Amino acid sequence: MDAAKTSAGVAHEAVARIKGLYAVEHEARDIDVSQRALLRQEKSVPLLESMKSWLEKQRDDVLPKSPMGEAITYAMNQWSALNVYTQDGNLAIDNNRAERAVKPFAIGRKNWLFFGSDRGGRTLAILASFTATCEQFGINPWTYLRDTLTHLPEIPLNRADTLLPTK
Repeated sequence: MDAAKTSAGVAHEAVARIKGLYAVEHEARDIDVSQRALLRQEKSVPLLESMKSWLEKQRDDVLPKSPMGEAITYAMNQWSALNVYTQDGNLAIDNNRAERAVKPFAIGRKNWLFFGSDRGGRTLAILASFTATCEQFGINPWTYLRDTLTHLPEIPLNRADTLLPTK
């Protein structure tokens, strides 16, 4: 956003290029993992290669210490990490899911400044992880916990994985 204030045209072009990558992700949303990886190789990789060339040209045209120059330097320094998602259909293009998962903790940080003990903090972390996992799989946490604890004594140890929410 800071870069857009000083280099609106370059920022607009960068956003348009990023939107192109997200358009591929929108297209890939409902296909299986292997097909998603192939689609990314076919469509996203060329877009990323074009974007890298464009960024290299822009880097030559902006001041290195300007907001846009710093944004371009950051993108170029992270380039290999920015491309990893194109290799694996299981990976997301961004970390939005993780950011959404930790947002309640960032918002509630002041409220939870004092748990009363280290044990209270660990308990919150365990329960939050459990709840987030259930939410990811569309499972009611309390129903899942009740069912798991009910069936756990009946399940042999080598079949305990059948109680996982993914099964």
